[in-house]
Amino acid sequence: MKITDIKFGMLRVPLKTPFKTALRTVDTVEDIVVIVHTDTGHVGYGEAPATAVITGDTHGSIVEAVGKFIRPRLIGQDIANLNRITDLIQTALERNTSAKAAVEIAVYDLWAQLYDAPLYKMLGGGDPVITTDITISVDYIDKMVADSISAVERGFESLKIKVGKDIGLDIERVKAIYSAVEGRALLRLDANQGWTAKQAVFAMQHLEEAGVVLELLEQPVKARDLDGLKYVTDRVHTPVMADESVFDPTEVIDLIKMRAADIINIKLMKTGGISNAIRIADIASLYGVECMIGCMIETSISVAAAVHVAAAKANVITKVDLDGPSLGQFNPVEGGVIFNESEITITEAPGLGIREIRGLELLPG
Repeated sequence: MKITDIKFGMLRVPLKTPFKTALRTVDTVEDIVVIVHTDTGHVGYGEAPATAVITGDTHGSIVEAVGKFIRPRLIGQDIANLNRITDLIQTALERNTSAKAAVEIAVYDLWAQLYDAPLYKMLGGGDPVITTDITISVDYIDKMVADSISAVERGFESLKIKVGKDIGLDIERVKAIYSAVEGRALLRLDANQGWTAKQAVFAMQHLEEAGVVLELLEQPVKARDLDGLKYVTDRVHTPVMADESVFDPTEVIDLIKMRAADIINIKLMKTGGISNAIRIADIASLYGVECMIGCMIETSISVAAAVHVAAAKANVITKVDLDGPSLGQFNPVEGGVIFNESEITITEAPGLGIREIRGLELLPG
């Protein structure tokens, strides 16, 4: 099975409600889909969002990186040579992690199809059913409380609460949500780099003293402020998770050695795809550090790939934040992973199991 071409599409899915964080507001998924064709007729699918404020990738840069730098290297390559192909992708150009991730996802899809097995089994196997949390966007207190109660009533047992816009209001938001769902759901707090280190310690100590129990605090400070991240980790009881501070395996090693965080958030769009995500999980496992696997604003194409990784690496990926498909008004993908509110199920279909993508607009290039 050899690669003959790589094509592009644009996929748009309106969200049920605007996704609001300290960094941005999004009301529609608008992702680039990468379609890898082979001489056997098999097709692999990958996907990448334009998350410029986090990864630096835009729609244009994703298409340019894949079309001009990655595609020429891959034409004619045999899918069976997976390690060679992933190395060609990762060394094609610097950064551009979302573009690399989209191509890697499609290649891994084809690799598993080659052996007629679902991807998670090719990665080592595991339980094909996992459970995700759901995001509660930053908003007015009453709206966030109502959204939290609705999520719990729909079966979600973990809520990811977005804060980071106003420290005093953030504290009140969390207290109100905790009061509304206490005993029915775990709360994960995500500041999205919105606080300073001292603000984070102030907020967390206030919440802890008020009896608010949180499962974790995610990325309270700016991505490059590792000293600030460590400052928070050393001073609060709640486990601290690094997200935007860690993209690649070497950064993970540095962060763990600094003891700057307790948990690592793996996202395929940060790592540049599945190969580095697996490396990060293995490194964390060696150090006894737990991981979460998360996503950007993505559909069930790329999120499905993350699901397969989560199932295969459940020994170290103990927390799942793969709610992207649940946030959309509809699922454009036929086949593949089944997303049913908090429960995610992998089918026995080969690869990612994607049969069709509805509403896909093919792009030139």
